[in-house]
Amino acid sequence: MSVVDVSPQVSIAYESFGDPGDPAVLLVMGFGAQLIAWHEDFCRTLADRGRHVIRYDNRDCGLSTRFDEHPVDMGEFIAAVTSGDLPAALAMVPYRLSDMADDGLGLLTALGIGRAHVVGASMGGMIAQTMAISAPERVLTLTSMMSSTGESEYGRPSPEAQAVLFGPKPADREGYVAAAENELVWASRRYGDAAALRELAAAGYDRAHYPAGIGRQLGAMILSGSRADALRELVTPTLVIHGLDDTLIDPSGGKRTADLVPGARLLLLPDMGHDRPRELWPQLIDALVEHTG
Repeated sequence: MSVVDVSPQVSIAYESFGDPGDPAVLLVMGFGAQLIAWHEDFCRTLADRGRHVIRYDNRDCGLSTRFDEHPVDMGEFIAAVTSGDLPAALAMVPYRLSDMADDGLGLLTALGIGRAHVVGASMGGMIAQTMAISAPERVLTLTSMMSSTGESEYGRPSPEAQAVLFGPKPADREGYVAAAENELVWASRRYGDAAALRELAAAGYDRAHYPAGIGRQLGAMILSGSRADALRELVTPTLVIHGLDDTLIDPSGGKRTADLVPGARLLLLPDMGHDRPRELWPQLIDALVEHTG
């Protein structure tokens, strides 16, 4: 694992796999998730198919820069948003998805990579879309996975999934790891794996547990607004992947993304939720290799 400065304010932790001479694939992770959520075996398998794979921690997560000087109370933030007090909500959050997109582009620059294939999952898909919108000359292809467009009427979570996402998490390691099983609510119904969820939660807790960052990331997502108009103008070759079991970001989010982006290919996967079950890796990696070829 390495850390590089991508701007005067932000340092990004990252890891890479494969030959730097191969086409670069930048993996962008989602809300509150560290780079290890892109499983090392997944990354190595993709690298073995001839790709230089880079995974990284977003700001306010893992071992990248933390914005401790801007505390956000999630209860107060959600109350401001739901009551329509947009000025109060805006004042709480120090950055937007565009800033997070700049972090990813800055990482590519720091690594000497002019153009890359960008793959984003969940909030990472929103960040990846924003990269392609703001810097199309840097993004060879876009893959938006289990994500949406920023339009509130698409990709809505089920009440059960939303309750787990925003519910309080135990502060102690044992409780935190055990509570990870609650995420089965949005996992693949066929391949959901409680043991794998606990294993990832334990690894994340030991590596860099940092719950304070999620309020700012949530704010960045909500306050960045709709990308619909910009997506209609996108010229980057785009693949949209969504699991039909996804209850955290409903498949309508992926369908809407594919409808908006000219020429986008939509891959809807049965037996995939808001996760990437190992059993589906062959399909996912084949799709990524084909799209980034």
